[in-house]
Amino acid sequence: MKNRNFLSKLGDFAMGKGFYIVLFLCVATIGISGYYLLQTVMGSTRSTAPVGGDASVTIPDQSVSRPAVPSVPTPGTQAPAVTPPADTGTKPTVQPQQPDDPEPVKDTAPEPDTERKETLSKVFTWPVQGAVLRDFSVETLSLDPTLGDWRTHGGLDIAAAQGVNVLSISAGTVEQVYHDGLMGTTVVVNHGGGLQSWYCNLAENVAVEEGDKVEIGGILGTVGSTAIAETGVSSHIHLETLLEGQPVDPREYLK
Repeated sequence: MKNRNFLSKLGDFAMGKGFYIVLFLCVATIGISGYYLLQTVMGSTRSTAPVGGDASVTIPDQSVSRPAVPSVPTPGTQAPAVTPPADTGTKPTVQPQQPDDPEPVKDTAPEPDTERKETLSKVFTWPVQGAVLRDFSVETLSLDPTLGDWRTHGGLDIAAAQGVNVLSISAGTVEQVYHDGLMGTTVVVNHGGGLQSWYCNLAENVAVEEGDKVEIGGILGTVGSTAIAETGVSSHIHLETLLEGQPVDPREYLK
């Protein structure tokens, strides 16, 4: 009867708390076995590669020649005599020393003139024969007889009757022929060297066209009355000269 009670209690314990104890022991046994198994595998893997890298040492080749180190004589002993090389009768060749940065040699030859420039003619004549009614004045103001105020005047007004021929003051090429709203019918001649001559207040019908070559004293047209800006001046021709686009006194060329 007692044995039965003991077995019953043992069975009840195994089904209760004893079950968990047995389960814990099984899990612990499996964990310990797995830990030792893992340590065994890791140890075998680490043994294949030496710790700290390759421990091999490369011994230098003893056959490589090294520069001879001169022996230092011991104090109190005489240094061995050095025999000079035999004189063969030939002198060493000395290479000429080249400068590091030689200065470039300047080419003094004149550059070829690839552009043909027109030369300015030195021979001039008056476009018409007559008195100067109004002079050149660009630095000081002069009275304008047409407008009645004081202003600059960029040319010469030379008296001449209508219909009188107007001549080119020098040889050149006709650059422009047009009608200006203020200065009337105008002809522009290029004389080369940057010099141009402008002839205003011409009659409507002129004797030249753009591109024509004219000689000194060549007829350009006749005196007219087309310049409404100078109707207050007696019949005349208005002459202007420009050097490099800047107005200059025509008297400088008509001396």
